Amino acid sequence: MFDAINAKKQIVDWISNYFRESASPETKAVIGISGGKDSSIVAALCVEALGKNRVLGVLLPQGNQQDIDVSRDLCDALGISRIEINIKEAVLSLYGAIMEAGLEPNNVATFNTPARIRMAALYAVSGIVGGRVANTSNLSEDWVGYATKFGDSAGDFSPLSNLTVKEVKSVGRALGLADKFIEKTPIDGLCGKTDEENLGFGYDLLDRYIREGICEDEKTKEKIDSLHKMNLHKVVPMPTFRIK
Repeated sequence: MFDAINAKKQIVDWISNYFRESASPETKAVIGISGGKDSSIVAALCVEALGKNRVLGVLLPQGNQQDIDVSRDLCDALGISRIEINIKEAVLSLYGAIMEAGLEPNNVATFNTPARIRMAALYAVSGIVGGRVANTSNLSEDWVGYATKFGDSAGDFSPLSNLTVKEVKSVGRALGLADKFIEKTPIDGLCGKTDEENLGFGYDLLDRYIREGICEDEKTKEKIDSLHKMNLHKVVPMPTFRIK
């Protein structure tokens, strides 16, 4: 049985130790706030570990974001400072330069490029304020590669990467976060589909397979195994050649 209260305490202590051992007392945690459970819970954990004055929320809409009020509400609820940087023009400028070079952006490029530009923006902000960028990925998403390499899979420290979606939500409740920050349906922001619609299976099923090795539908099991194998490169260290 997952002990969310104990897990929360361990994560808070881990964040505190990370900053104490590798950063100055003024260093801030810089977090891209999407309004979803992962960034909300990471922000709340950092507030407990460091205090609200050392946590900065960065909102990164691409044009008009219908649910951006949830991100603002999260920052207000935690009492943390926030800034907003709209990445629309940066994305369009890059696409324009690519087309001028004779290439047409395809689905792979248009799905991943905004995430990488968001991460570039987070590191720019981090460099300006003297911070460390929080990775907000969880184990379930990483397991099937539902993250962008060098985009939302990047960061300086990762509090949730070994917790499934179910476990992450439990930690959120242990933190006392409102349900709207924990249960908000994750949507990719591009095609309007939920994460689970894009994947073709639910996180409850995936979490059970990760933790218990049980998946009663053979086709879904094969799909999860295939996604895991194809996307391991996103979460393991880059292979490097060594002369023998």
